[in-house]
Amino acid sequence: MSPIQKCIKNKDTNINTIWLMRQAGRYLPEFREIRSKNPDFVKLCLDERLSSEITLQPLKRFNLDAAIIFSDILMLPYGLGQNVKFEKNFGPRLDKLNVDDILKVTENQFTNKLDPVYKLINISSRDNLLQEKDLFGFVGAPWTILVYMINQLSPKKELKKDFFDDQILIEKLLTIIVKFLKLHIKNQINSGATIIQIFDSWAGLVEEKKLDYLIYKPTLDLVNFIKSLNVPVICFPREIKDYKKFVNNVKPDVVNIDYSVDPKEIEKNIEIPVQGGLDPKVLLTDKDNVKKNAIKYMEIFKDHPYIFNLGHGVLPETNPDMVKYLVNTVKDFK
Repeated sequence: MSPIQKCIKNKDTNINTIWLMRQAGRYLPEFREIRSKNPDFVKLCLDERLSSEITLQPLKRFNLDAAIIFSDILMLPYGLGQNVKFEKNFGPRLDKLNVDDILKVTENQFTNKLDPVYKLINISSRDNLLQEKDLFGFVGAPWTILVYMINQLSPKKELKKDFFDDQILIEKLLTIIVKFLKLHIKNQINSGATIIQIFDSWAGLVEEKKLDYLIYKPTLDLVNFIKSLNVPVICFPREIKDYKKFVNNVKPDVVNIDYSVDPKEIEKNIEIPVQGGLDPKVLLTDKDNVKKNAIKYMEIFKDHPYIFNLGHGVLPETNPDMVKYLVNTVKDFK
């Protein structure tokens, strides 16, 4: 059993486990080299040979306990026929949503369109670098996918003023999204993913009275589905106000926390294994600060099943040497 599986399934607190969100990304010169020759991000995600190489790059450098597939949560709308492109210095931009067209997409069409993602998982899972380590597959949570599909761009840029007005559209779309997320998850697991993480990047946008309908119920549906396939599931409801309530309602195997929450409160109030928390900006400072902050989290969770990670992804301007120092600090903690 891998170290992360021991932490999750056996609640083992004697091992120091670590992987990082966006560990395969722009801070690595070897990734930037591939990216410079492959400017179309979606095409790169769908090149199984290159995306597998990128997935495994961090494991060649660092003593990490898992790889996470090089893909994107917006592969879901892409698989449903909503065109997605990533513009430099802007982010994702999606074509106008046509629900009638999406309703016509069959499961076979969806799987065939995303087949390179499943091939990338299969290729990566057989690599010697992953012996005794996990391979994370992932999806966006139903709510976050819904936001992108209707809003057509990141809500960080702007959220349409009438976003919540069309309840019928929201309900219809949520049903479709959940159905195809399950298919996407099943295909990833069948291809060799050993853990699934659900990223709810925009959970913080939802007001209290709508949490049940937009976040808890659809995410619980996915969590139960993943558990039925005997694979651990980690949820990351970024910037949600009440992690305890989320955990009680959604019941993931592990919850990933962001850096805006007090880890001491989390340790006190949440019984399940915890992942993450460290502000990725700490990696832009110096080694003393990295060590101090890493050890803070390790001390707080030393008697609690804990997977070290960040409270968001590794920033592009991060020095790989600082990542190496962080990984070694976590591994050496006693």
